[in-house]
Amino acid sequence: MRILLDTHVFLWVVSDSPKLNQTARTQIENAAEVFVSVASLWEISIKAVTGKIDADVEAMACAIQESGFYELPVRASHAVQVSRLPLLNGHKDPFDRLLVAQSMVEPLVLLTADAHLAAYGGLIRTV
Repeated sequence: MRILLDTHVFLWVVSDSPKLNQTARTQIENAAEVFVSVASLWEISIKAVTGKIDADVEAMACAIQESGFYELPVRASHAVQVSRLPLLNGHKDPFDRLLVAQSMVEPLVLLTADAHLAAYGGLIRTV
């Protein structure tokens, strides 16, 4: 299985948070490949600058490779897929929508803490 971590899940992995359940940890450990989107770093950057989270963005960027994960760039095909996504449950978060689109295009299983995203279907797994 190839996995894309949503921003919360990535932060939980890096910080070894107890919020990340054992099932998710096992899926990550057993995955053939684990990706972190550049969009997640962008989201972390914005939230750090606005004081919503306490995070060192440079350290988070380094943590991708240090964790054995792969950096997933944002491609034009991902942006096009965002335009095709319905606004399910009124969900408008641009970062979440981009991660869903990336999971569909690549394809990758998206591990997320956001239960609302499950409405997008097959490749979404909530933790």
